[in-house]
Amino acid sequence: MTSISEIPSLDLDLFTDDVLTDPFPVYERIRNAGPVVYLPRYQSYAMGRYADVRAGLADWESFSSARGIGLNDLANEATQGMIIATDPPEHDRLRDVLASRLSPKAIRQLKADIERRADELVAPLVRQGAFDAVNDLARAFPISIVLDLIGLPQNGRDKVLGWADAAFSASGPPGPRTDAAFPLLEDQLAYLSSIERDQLTPGSMGRAIYDAAAAGQIRQESCVPLMSAYVTAGLDTTINAISNAVWYFANNPEQWDLVRHDPTLIPSALNEVLRIESPVQFFCRVATCEVDVDGLTLAAGSRVMMLYASANRDERKWENPTRFDVRRNPVDHLAFGYGMHGCAGQGLARLEGHSILAALARRVERFEVGAPVRRINQLIRGLDALPTTVRPVAETV
Repeated sequence: MTSISEIPSLDLDLFTDDVLTDPFPVYERIRNAGPVVYLPRYQSYAMGRYADVRAGLADWESFSSARGIGLNDLANEATQGMIIATDPPEHDRLRDVLASRLSPKAIRQLKADIERRADELVAPLVRQGAFDAVNDLARAFPISIVLDLIGLPQNGRDKVLGWADAAFSASGPPGPRTDAAFPLLEDQLAYLSSIERDQLTPGSMGRAIYDAAAAGQIRQESCVPLMSAYVTAGLDTTINAISNAVWYFANNPEQWDLVRHDPTLIPSALNEVLRIESPVQFFCRVATCEVDVDGLTLAAGSRVMMLYASANRDERKWENPTRFDVRRNPVDHLAFGYGMHGCAGQGLARLEGHSILAALARRVERFEVGAPVRRINQLIRGLDALPTTVRPVAETV
């Protein structure tokens, strides 16, 4: 086997404004350098190729989440006990609490209500003719759905998006952005800790978490981290997928025509949006033993950035990976992760995305967008604003 010293090293800074705005040239350098590379700035390794990232995510015994999914010690300590930062058997106990509520059967029962909400949001925006695809559409839609399902009281909901943004950014490397995120992360945890069980809507996911603790299924101290995980993870993928869809369809109108004329392409189109613009850029794993990665040996204890967004544009996996093609149907993309830590709520996120795209396809002939404002976050890549005008289809004028 190749010695550890032969793993290529790249002196890259992945967290400058320029790279966070457009990380793809740097990801290509990482992929081309080797199956795994060393990033001395972070005393961490990185995997950027699809096959290696997918295999690493599938092998939780060799690549542990419980040893921290971020790039700084404070974040890794703060996320201890959260479902995303656990291994079996603790992970399985936590995931089982809401498994039935996020099952395909349970999601199907939500379909009519979510489709109705999508129509109620989209119809007046299209009649209005101009709106912000991020704030008026992408953010407005999932926040009420997710927070209603979790059962949070109305007080404090207006701060949830900022808290969720900070919870992701706090897992970056030590530095000013990480320092700025921590007070907001602490605010979120304090808010959730202040909520009593009886303040959560009866029958909600939040109430189910506390009921599981009362029944001895999980520890009482796991309730707040589990609530935090679902509040944080339940928003960003959907928000970014919806706003990115508008951006890509505005810039690729022939692709929108395909979707409008054949709505059965909507699931494929959403998969393609998630592949080409993965909201979550990476999570870390820690090697529990010596691991062979395509002939290179990672030592036990090595922290590895699993670059989801790089893997989803890997030329070794995808033909013309920078081309947006709604007929590609990349069902095996890694935007939701993979393996044991594959996003538990991805069925809900897909239903939300499908419902919004379907509502838009019935009403919008063309999107036109102004200059996008990109959100700078150390883990999540997405838009902060996207001025949008629409040309309605003739039947709805």
